[in-house]
Amino acid sequence: MNIAPDSYFRTRKRLLAAAASVAVAGAIGVGALTSGTSPVLADAVRVEAPQVPSFADVVERVSPAVVSVKVKAKIQPTADDGSDDQDGLDNLPNNPQLRRFFKEFRGFGDQGGQNDEGHRRFGHRDRNNGEPRPVAQGSGFFISEDGYLVTNNHVVEEGTAFTVVTNDGKELDAKLVGTDPRTDLAVLKVDGGGKFTYVDFADDSKVRVGDWVVAVGNPFGLGGTVTAGIVSARGRDIGAGPYDDFLQIDASVNRGNSGGPTFNLNGQVVGINTAIFSPSGGSVGIAFDIPASTAKQVVGDLMKSGAVQRGWLGVEIQPVTSDIAESLSLKSNNGALVSSAQDDGPGKKAGISAGDVITQVDGKDVASPKELARLIGAYSPGKSVDVTVWRDGKSQTVKVDLGKLPASDKQASNDQQQQPAAPAKPDTLADLGLTVTKSENGKGLVVTDVDPDSAAADRGIQPGDVITAVNSAEVNGTEDVTKAMADAVKSGRKAVLMQITRDDNNRFVAVPVAKG
Repeated sequence: MNIAPDSYFRTRKRLLAAAASVAVAGAIGVGALTSGTSPVLADAVRVEAPQVPSFADVVERVSPAVVSVKVKAKIQPTADDGSDDQDGLDNLPNNPQLRRFFKEFRGFGDQGGQNDEGHRRFGHRDRNNGEPRPVAQGSGFFISEDGYLVTNNHVVEEGTAFTVVTNDGKELDAKLVGTDPRTDLAVLKVDGGGKFTYVDFADDSKVRVGDWVVAVGNPFGLGGTVTAGIVSARGRDIGAGPYDDFLQIDASVNRGNSGGPTFNLNGQVVGINTAIFSPSGGSVGIAFDIPASTAKQVVGDLMKSGAVQRGWLGVEIQPVTSDIAESLSLKSNNGALVSSAQDDGPGKKAGISAGDVITQVDGKDVASPKELARLIGAYSPGKSVDVTVWRDGKSQTVKVDLGKLPASDKQASNDQQQQPAAPAKPDTLADLGLTVTKSENGKGLVVTDVDPDSAAADRGIQPGDVITAVNSAEVNGTEDVTKAMADAVKSGRKAVLMQITRDDNNRFVAVPVAKG
C-alpha cells in the first residue's frame, strides 16, 4: 500500500504517542488508560501482630450471673446534724483511711438526691413519708440455679427491702438470708424468676500474682461493666477485721462495684470486690477482694443457718518480733504471742497462759496472729483441737475445746479489786533506763520515768506502764528484773521479755540486756 509522506509521518506520530502512553501506564501501575476504566490502588496497610488474650468469651458466659443490687430502707426522720452515724461505719475500727475505703466505695450511685460529686446526700430525712427509700447500691452474683446470690454486708446492712437487676434488665425482689460483718459478706435469695445462670468459686490457692482477672459489676449505677487487670498481691491486711486476707487487683473498681465478682479466665470467682484504696475517690488501680476460699466457707454457713458459727480460743495475741523470738530462744518469728488469756475462755481452761507462743493448731503452722485467727475461726464451736505452744524453751501441746465466738469481740480485763498498798519509793533499773516503783496492789513495778535515749524508750515503754513479769516470772521488785537479766546473759540470750500492762491491756516487749 502506498502512503503519502505527510500521512506516513502523521500515522507514525500517533503510534509513538500511543506507545509512550502504554509505557507510562505500566510504570505507574495503571492497566489501561481507556475510556470508562478506574485506577487500581495499592492495598491498605495491615500488620500481622501477635494475638493478645481476649476476655470476650469469659464475659459472655459469666455476665448473666452478675446482678445489680438495690437496697431500700424505712428511715426514721432525723435532722441533718452532720455526724457520721448515718454512714453505717460505726462498727469499723477508728481508722480514717479504712473508713474512707468503705464510705467512698458503698455505691450511692444513681438513686437521686446527689450532689455535684455524685455522693448521695444524707440530710433532710425528715421529709420521708414512711416509704422505703434508696440507701445503697452495689453488685452481686448468683451462686445457685435456684436464686442464691452473694454480695457485701456493707451494701445490705441498712436495708429492709432488696431488688436485684439482672443483666437483661429484669428487676426481681430478694430477701436477706444472712450476713457476716466480720468478713463483709451477705447472701440474698431471689424467689421465682425461673432458673438462673450461676458461677462457682475458684481454688484461690492456685491464684498467682500476675494472673489475668476480670471484674464485673455495677459502678456508679451504670449497670453491667467489665474491667480487666492482674492480681497485684495476696494476703493483704487493710485493718478491716481479724480475718483480713485480701487479694489485691489492679482492675478498675469503683463505688457500686461492692459485692461484685472478680473472675479468672476460666469463668470462676477468685474474689469479691469489697474495698478500694483511693486518695481521690476514684479508681487508682488498687482494689481489694475477699478471696474465694473465705467466701465459699462463709457463704455455705449463711445458706445453711443464716449465720456463721466460729470457734473461739479466748486469748489476746500479738506478733512475734525478732527481738521477742531472740528473748524466747525461738528460731524464727513465726507464731502468735499470747499477751493474756481470758478468765472465762477455753484457752485458759486448757492451760494456755500469757507468754506462750502458739506455733501450731492441729499440726498446721501458725505464721502470724492473723493466721491463728483464721485457723481458729474456721472450726465450729465445741471442736477439740491440739494447740502447740512454745513455753520455757520447748514445745508443748494442749488440747482445747473451742468455745463460741461472742457476738462482739471480748477484751480481757482485770476486774479484781486489790487492797491498796503503801506507796513505795522510786527505784531504778539503770541498765534499762527505767525508774520504777512498786504498784499499789503489790504486784508489778510501775514505770515512773524512762530515759529517752534508752532501748526501753525505743520499744515504746512509757511512764505509767506496769511491768508484771519478765521471762514469764512474776515481778514484785527490782531484784526480780535484775535476776531475770542475769539469767538471760548466762543462757546466751540478748534480750529479756517483759510483760507490760497499760490501760488493762497486756503486751510483751523484748528489751536488750547488756553483757559483761
